[in-house]
Amino acid sequence: MVTARPEPLLRPYVAGYAGLRVDAARPLSGRAVATCAVTIFLDFTVSVRLITTTERPRRVQASHVTGPHDRPVLFEQHSHHRGMAVALTPPGAYALFGVPMRELSNTTVDLADLLGRRAEHLTERLHAAPDWATRFALLDRLLPAWFRAGPQAAPAVLRAWRLLRRSGGAVSVAALAEEVGVTRRYLEMRFAEQIGLPPKTTARLLRFERSARLLTAFPGPPPARIAGMCGYADQAHLTREFRRLAGRTPTGLRAEHAAATTYR
Repeated sequence: MVTARPEPLLRPYVAGYAGLRVDAARPLSGRAVATCAVTIFLDFTVSVRLITTTERPRRVQASHVTGPHDRPVLFEQHSHHRGMAVALTPPGAYALFGVPMRELSNTTVDLADLLGRRAEHLTERLHAAPDWATRFALLDRLLPAWFRAGPQAAPAVLRAWRLLRRSGGAVSVAALAEEVGVTRRYLEMRFAEQIGLPPKTTARLLRFERSARLLTAFPGPPPARIAGMCGYADQAHLTREFRRLAGRTPTGLRAEHAAATTYR
């Protein structure tokens, strides 16, 4: 996997890019943690991916989008795969796809259903590019106009989202609504439409994401200290949240990440 950050203009909309290459003796299975992000998977090889975001698994062929989800996502990946992933912020996904974000939550959708012919053209151009750097640069050139052409989240929603993200989910919904000057009910309705998950769930996921980043840093603080830093009642509370949102304990996630990562 090769990763890159988008140009600064795109960062309110795009969290990051990744180039993906898989060559394995057998299909790979895994579990993605819960997240606020919306991820576009651009498939160069028309491989099949089995994704379980609810009780019923879904077979996905070619390029697709996984929406924000408040539970782990199980997947099985074809043993040979080439493609890219584009991680969008919720406001970025709302601007790009132009659909109520609640329709993408806890589910997976074919990219063509959201972008039409642009999905095929984009995948073909990225596949034809000679290297990852050229592909990342192509996304930097194309995406700004696509975001500008779509709907923009309401100012209060954008401000609330930024406050939650900066605080790592440490702001209550009541305080958030007061800070941005709207009612709690307004914020909840607009978050469902433009972020995809309720403000309280969004805060919970952002707190989890912050704790996971600290946990997988090298060298990272011990779980008990992370619990205090991120606003959990204690280490037991942190562990319960990791079981619900990551499908494993904090120490299990740290060990899994360390086994798959080379630190330089």
